[in-house]
Amino acid sequence: MFKLDGKVALITGSRRGMGKAHALVLAAQGAKIIVTDIDQKECLSVVEEIIQKGGQAACFKMDVSSRIEVDQVFSEAIKQFGRLDILVNNAGIFSPKPALELTEEDWDKMIDINLKGQFLCAQRAAKEMAKNKWGRIINISSIASGGVGIGFSGAAHYAASKGGVIGMTETLAAEWADLGINVNAIAPGAIDTPMVHQSGEQLSGEISEELMHRVPLKRIGKPEEVSSLVVFLASEEASYITGATFYIDGGWLAA
Repeated sequence: MFKLDGKVALITGSRRGMGKAHALVLAAQGAKIIVTDIDQKECLSVVEEIIQKGGQAACFKMDVSSRIEVDQVFSEAIKQFGRLDILVNNAGIFSPKPALELTEEDWDKMIDINLKGQFLCAQRAAKEMAKNKWGRIINISSIASGGVGIGFSGAAHYAASKGGVIGMTETLAAEWADLGINVNAIAPGAIDTPMVHQSGEQLSGEISEELMHRVPLKRIGKPEEVSSLVVFLASEEASYITGATFYIDGGWLAA
């Protein structure tokens, strides 16, 4: 089950953290991997790791907030691999700042990367997937996305972007079902990634305290625990799932 032999997957923001984990796990299931991020040198190390394990992969530098770069990279990747079957919209940033201190530049940067970037990549991917009447688009949202009773101080712009991802996912799923494309979202809770560690001591403290009081599993999640769901949603076994959001949070929302 969950084999992806012959499939081609593009993962954004995949030089480290969850994106890298997604790339490695999808490759282990047989998919050919396109690694993209803003740092091509780090992307190369992921490609080398995949190749060393017997997989096929290539890497490209890509800023998801630039339509020009998105179009160029997708075109080059498809030229190299011949098709595109799976997109994991993982690229994102998290720069906490109190709402009263947020600048327009802060807001625009967050929305451009976390929300517009996912749309640009999904739109470009769907045009290619429609040719084969088969596709899987997996958008990465967050538990901090509104509507679930979880809010984080300093994350107004982040939560707005991630909530937008969920709304966008539902609409794209409805629009692209006739094209054979399934679109779903994953909303992780606290996951052990470089982005979380770089978010600042104050935020890390808040997450640690919240985990102790609210998360039944009493620990932070591992990137690979999100990747397992990515593989399922990318597979044929998830053929009747679209427009859904899956929370991976150690029981946070249930507590």
